[in-house]
Amino acid sequence: MKRSAPAAARNRDPIAAVLREELPARGVVLEVASGTGEHAVHFARAFPELIWQPSDPDEQARASIAAWRGAEGLGNLLAPLAIDAAAEDWQADRADAVVCINMVHISPWSATEGLMRGAGRLLPPGGPLILYGPYRRAEVPTAPSNEAFDESLKARDPDWGLRDLAEVTAAAEARGLRFERLVEMPANNLTIVFRRG
Repeated sequence: MKRSAPAAARNRDPIAAVLREELPARGVVLEVASGTGEHAVHFARAFPELIWQPSDPDEQARASIAAWRGAEGLGNLLAPLAIDAAAEDWQADRADAVVCINMVHISPWSATEGLMRGAGRLLPPGGPLILYGPYRRAEVPTAPSNEAFDESLKARDPDWGLRDLAEVTAAAEARGLRFERLVEMPANNLTIVFRRG
């Protein structure tokens, strides 16, 4: 049942370092597209004062999250919700922060638009939406490894692929989420922080 993604072990500590600077001291963190559940376990352990709410639209992913949750026994890690970012309605009714790791490029654009819509609806004023993954930037050449990754994603699904950061930011701002900062991360990834106005 427990799935494992090698990238999760590599990027969880750099991501946690940024989360430490951006997450509220207390409250509920909704993780959209939690995948295997390894990040959820790591972050719930790293931030014991926060309630971590994982979610994923995929039933097998939710089973993996539940298996990791059961093995770790963390009181602040909730059972996974079935949330499709692109859907109009989410099972969640509140979040003090929203985190989304490696979804924007491995989903259709409608999922990114839905993520912004949902975060704009759920977050309180000042609440962060934190994204992690590879992005295109007009002023920065895309790394060859990311170009190859983009090609492989589009071969799997033409609706997938690296997104332009300016387009992602415009979608966020249309939902009342202002761009706050960009953090360069290992392996040509970025962490992007938006905040609800």
